[in-house]
Amino acid sequence: MMEEEFYASLKFKSGEEVFSKVSVCDDEEEILLLLLHPIVISSVKSREGTVGFKIEPWLKTSSDDTFIVRMDDILTISESNNIDMIMAYESYTRQIDKSKSNYSKIDRKMGYIGSIDEAKELLEKIFKDT
Repeated sequence: MMEEEFYASLKFKSGEEVFSKVSVCDDEEEILLLLLHPIVISSVKSREGTVGFKIEPWLKTSSDDTFIVRMDDILTISESNNIDMIMAYESYTRQIDKSKSNYSKIDRKMGYIGSIDEAKELLEKIFKDT
């Protein structure tokens, strides 16, 4: 059974801190958390002394935007009502969704699509002719 979504800061037992939109999924065996676009926020200080924030995806090598986490892996979770944090998170997720929608699907109109064997034969023919 899924409960409604909320914004939260999560601290994992591993020490990682994440901000995300969270849904709680109460399975019969255990409680699972569904994290939507989890982000890591770090403070950055410029040479002039100005402090800002850097927002990065939690998992940089994954193109997924939803992750399932066991509640057993969480040290603490705190629901967030911080408007600045929520607005920064929403802005980040809009940019991510917009950049994903700019990719086009590959089709035959874009150019020649062939097999590896065909490409290998073509390259061998070119090599032999030179």
